[in-house]
Amino acid sequence: MLAPERRTRLDVAVAATIAIVVAVAAAVIWIRSDARGTTSVTTDAPAAAVDTPLSPPSSLSELWRAASPESAAPIVADGTVATADGGTVLGRDPVTGDERWRYRRDMPLCGAIGAWNTVVAVYRDQRGCSQVTQLDGATGERKAQRSSDADDAVTLSYDGTYVVSRGPERMELWRSDLVRTLEFGRVDAPINPGKQPRPDCSLKSAAAGGTRVTVLMHCPGEAGDRISVLDAAPKDNQEPHEFGSTLLTGPGADTSGARLIAASGDRTAVFLPAGPISAARIAVVDGEGSEIASHPVTTSVDADATAARNGSVFTWWTGTELIALSTSELAPKWTVTDALGPGAIMAGSLLVPVPGAIAVLDPATGIEQARIPVTRDADAAPIATSILGDIVLEQRGDEVVALR
Repeated sequence: MLAPERRTRLDVAVAATIAIVVAVAAAVIWIRSDARGTTSVTTDAPAAAVDTPLSPPSSLSELWRAASPESAAPIVADGTVATADGGTVLGRDPVTGDERWRYRRDMPLCGAIGAWNTVVAVYRDQRGCSQVTQLDGATGERKAQRSSDADDAVTLSYDGTYVVSRGPERMELWRSDLVRTLEFGRVDAPINPGKQPRPDCSLKSAAAGGTRVTVLMHCPGEAGDRISVLDAAPKDNQEPHEFGSTLLTGPGADTSGARLIAASGDRTAVFLPAGPISAARIAVVDGEGSEIASHPVTTSVDADATAARNGSVFTWWTGTELIALSTSELAPKWTVTDALGPGAIMAGSLLVPVPGAIAVLDPATGIEQARIPVTRDADAAPIATSILGDIVLEQRGDEVVALR
């Protein structure tokens, strides 16, 4: 039998060895973990107050500007303006542009978007644009997070209910807690093969509208592009439910430049370019993907054409013109020329960037009510607009500019 003092020394030696092993293992885990490459600085201080205007301003001056190459439009979340650059998302005071909170990861940003009064930031790792973090707009605190397989580049959009993350081969929809409600397209090593109806198609664009999401894609062996209308939240998020799927073909059809414009309820507006014997048009399809209306388009449509929901209309910037579509029928209501982007609503009016100014329009009629001079370095389109109280935010290329 060991003497008590000898047993104690042995116990101490064993315990020390175990402690060293645990410390080394913890260090290895730390070195390899995402947390090691993450910086999160939050705030409890409120942002500067902004006024709620009763009418659009008569003049605007620049307050501040900041780089934000990883956002497609100015990000507004719970009284804060967020910018996305490199691997960093900054929450900024809307009046001064000063940093309020910071979130940074040692990996590149695929993109960031405002949704549910939060900022959703998507980062790229070895699995593609798969690392997703939700940040509280007011404080910068981390909320929900998720990780899943993704493409190396994605386009983010938000319809008021879901965030859509679409890559060229794969798409996901997330609800407000970042739980995935739908995956569509390519699935690596599927657990249950055969659940995806079109795993080999190239996804060209997507538009969510309430309980449905419409996808425009090109599938191998098909003569033209295809539209599928999907349940945004099927019973099994890994098994898409198609309400309908239609091939965009017809006499003289050329669908190579087709794109989705907007979705609302069970209707989707699709731009179809001119073909050898057909004119360019906006086709409206129903909840099963069948065309129910057609409207001619007489202007050219730029590759950067984009749309935004602005009150009672969707405003679609074609590259030279702004076409307003009703949110119910998705039928054109009015058109204005010389627009530089789809604009945004302030105090019931539509503020649209135009060369050297912002045009103030009646969203119901498109009639110009006023014109606010704005000095820009260049009137390069597209310019995306967001509104926070009485502050107008413009995304001009890789910069966000605040005006008041």
